Amino acid sequence: MAEFVSTYGLYAAYILVGIALVAAIVLPIIHSISDPKSLLGTVVGIVIIAVIFFIGYSISTDEVTNVYVNNNVTEPTTSKMIGGAIVTTYILVITAIVGIVITEVTKVFK
Repeated sequence: MAEFVSTYGLYAAYILVGIALVAAIVLPIIHSISDPKSLLGTVVGIVIIAVIFFIGYSISTDEVTNVYVNNNVTEPTTSKMIGGAIVTTYILVITAIVGIVITEVTKVFK
């Protein structure tokens, strides 16, 4: 009985994850086709994040340190991508914190 549940339970879980993945991809596309204006905000957000990543990628160095080599990162391009992702994360976290502070300060004065 345990083998039956573990084997077919895993298959059922895989199928359900696949259905959820297809639904998560297809349903927003269907909604975007029926209401294209709703897609504008998403596109603007993706472009802004891409610009922030490009800035982070441009700032970061391509130096391969010992920590990277110990984790099987030997390419300078990969090192630069990692640096760009870290800088992008810093920028987004700082932007979120500033946004939270500004929102709370404006609520105090209203």
